[in-house]
Amino acid sequence: MDLALVLVGIALLYGGGEALVRGSVRLARAVGLSPLVIGLTVVSFGTSTPELASTLAATLRGAPAVAFGNVVGSNIANIGLILGCTALVWPLATQARFLRREVPFMLAASGLLFPLAVDGRIGRVEGLFLFLLLVAFLAYLLAGVRDAGPLTRQEFETEYGGTRRGPWGALALVLLGLALLFTGAEALIHGGLSLARKFGISERVIGLSLVALGTSLPELAASIVAALKKEGDIVLGNLIGSNIFNVLCILGITAFVRPVEVDWLASWPDLVVMLALSALIWPFLATRLKLERWEGFLLLSGYVVYMAILFS
Repeated sequence: MDLALVLVGIALLYGGGEALVRGSVRLARAVGLSPLVIGLTVVSFGTSTPELASTLAATLRGAPAVAFGNVVGSNIANIGLILGCTALVWPLATQARFLRREVPFMLAASGLLFPLAVDGRIGRVEGLFLFLLLVAFLAYLLAGVRDAGPLTRQEFETEYGGTRRGPWGALALVLLGLALLFTGAEALIHGGLSLARKFGISERVIGLSLVALGTSLPELAASIVAALKKEGDIVLGNLIGSNIFNVLCILGITAFVRPVEVDWLASWPDLVVMLALSALIWPFLATRLKLERWEGFLLLSGYVVYMAILFS
């Protein structure tokens, strides 16, 4: 029954995330946002909503180790598993100069968790601080959109352009997505916690692995599809943006709702892995503005080794 709850929860999170992203994109088109802005903001946030739903559910259920582990584990999975697998499917080329400006911001947001978590607690003031940093990041990102070249704009236009439709169907999709996300998060957290207690697995490990992997499915699906279309800018924009949203938005909102307790002695190695994998992206992209297959294999290998050590 617990395993069934986990699988149902993952399925509902995936369906909810997909519905929310599609509905949000249509709403954004209805109000006149450009495809480039939609891809870098609306889609990045939408694919992070499963993490938000499950992190809030874990925190409100009194499982802070699952909540914190989900944020860190999702970021590790985004870079190691999803970006690694995607680059193996098709080498990711990028023409977008602003993506190179996003990577340092992702590294800064990841590194910020060290001083915030070292005292064992991320409180409401710190959560508000993270969220305000998100607002600053979005302003910085939108200011850099004008630097995007024509090839980049065309890529996002093809993916997120389409015909503008009425807002009511889009709003219905958003509401359906939110309902599925809420239900799926409850099922995933309830089943995951029960499995952890039954098999003697720590809540931290469950958050870093099972919950993080389940909530990362929207990113995995979107990235594989974009890679097959040879849309490297979209893949990198979504994943890097999602990692920034996970730290600044998901953890920020969660800590503001209820302070998140952190087991610093157990969690600092996970933060090191997250920062190390994220740091690899910079030199990879700086070489030829391309993530090659061997580099994707290196990222994926790092994720597999980390999971093996985690469960050992």
